[in-house]
Amino acid sequence: MSTGEMLDPEDLDERERTALEHLGKRLGDDEFVLAERYTEWQVRSPSLESDLALSNIAQDELGHARLWYDVLDDVGLDEEELVYERDPDTFRHSTLVEQPFPEGDWADAILRSYLYDIAEKLRLEALEQSSYPKIADRVGKIQGEEEYHLEHAQNWLERLADGEDGTGRLQEALDRLFPHALTLFEPTDPDVEEDIVELGLRTATLPELGEEWLSIVLPFLESLDLDVPESGLADADGYAVTGEMLPAVRGRDGSHTESWDDLFADLTHTYRELERDRPTKIMEQP
Repeated sequence: MSTGEMLDPEDLDERERTALEHLGKRLGDDEFVLAERYTEWQVRSPSLESDLALSNIAQDELGHARLWYDVLDDVGLDEEELVYERDPDTFRHSTLVEQPFPEGDWADAILRSYLYDIAEKLRLEALEQSSYPKIADRVGKIQGEEEYHLEHAQNWLERLADGEDGTGRLQEALDRLFPHALTLFEPTDPDVEEDIVELGLRTATLPELGEEWLSIVLPFLESLDLDVPESGLADADGYAVTGEMLPAVRGRDGSHTESWDDLFADLTHTYRELERDRPTKIMEQP
């Protein structure tokens, strides 16, 4: 259990530093990789309005990634080390965010956004009372933007489900994405995950977050006449993410799908070609 004490950024011991690094990477990596995927929809969305909306969401997610990566400056990691000069196998994002979009499949983009944004809402709530001041201070700003992201996804889901063709495409996307969405609740390291909660960096465990996510997502998707690949009902006790529901690679542990290597090469191409030693920034501090 959390001690309830605030951690001092100037006096972190090795256990605290490791826990902070693992939490910061899972938060920042999710946002950074998802932002990169969203940019693929620029000028390809079904309308000018939706194009602008998803472009703004991508910009928000990239900003959130920078906020989380900035926290890791306290453990000696800067932005170029965390993104451009990092081995792709050390990224700890969920495999949900690295999946390529099937060409022209707007249903995939919207469903992915919904699955991710519900998880994001829950984990931000679990960070509101974080024992690390920099984390708690950033939550409010991010929550305001994430509320819009979730509203955008839910509205589009309801529009797409209002028709046989749209429902069919949503079902295909759900079959493909749902197992990867469950990796959002996988640990980077089980022992370090225990420390994250015990130190109060996050106030809910991953199983608790996964259970709550399922209790929200499943009824909503079923209300749209979609069949969830797995019921999420482990037993009479209620919802739970089980090992049988997960894909072979999970992202959090450093195992990734083949698409990640290609995406990483694309997003670091300019940095490498121009032989940069640090990323270009419009402002120095988020």
